[in-house]
Amino acid sequence: MSVEMLETTGTGFLEINLSGKLGQEDYQNFLPRIEEQVREHGKLRLLVHMHDFHGWTPGGLWEDIKFDVKHFKDLERIAFVGDKKWEAGMSKFCSAFTSAETRFFEETRLEAARKWLGTS
Repeated sequence: MSVEMLETTGTGFLEINLSGKLGQEDYQNFLPRIEEQVREHGKLRLLVHMHDFHGWTPGGLWEDIKFDVKHFKDLERIAFVGDKKWEAGMSKFCSAFTSAETRFFEETRLEAARKWLGTS
C-alpha cells in the first residue's frame, strides 16, 4: 500500500493519495498526521485521490471505521477522486459515517475537486 499525504500549510486541507490495498499498519502511519491537523485547524477538507486502489484489508477496514466514528464531525468536505465505478459507490457509502459534505469526481476532474474544496 502506498499512502502519500500532501498538506497545504495553514489551511486545514489535506490531499491523500491512495494506491494498492489499505491495511491496519497504514492507518497507524498516517492517522497521527491527520489528528494533528484536526487539533490545529478544527474541521478539515480532504481530497482522497484513489489511483490503482484495491480497497482495504480487514484490519484496514476496521481502522477506517474507528477513524470515521472518532472524527464524525471533524471533516467539513471530502472529495473522492477515482476512475472506478465501485469507488463512486464507496464515496456514497462513506457519507453515512461523516457529517462532512462528500462528493465523487472522475479522475479527469481532479482540478474541479480541488476547486470544490476551495483549494485552487
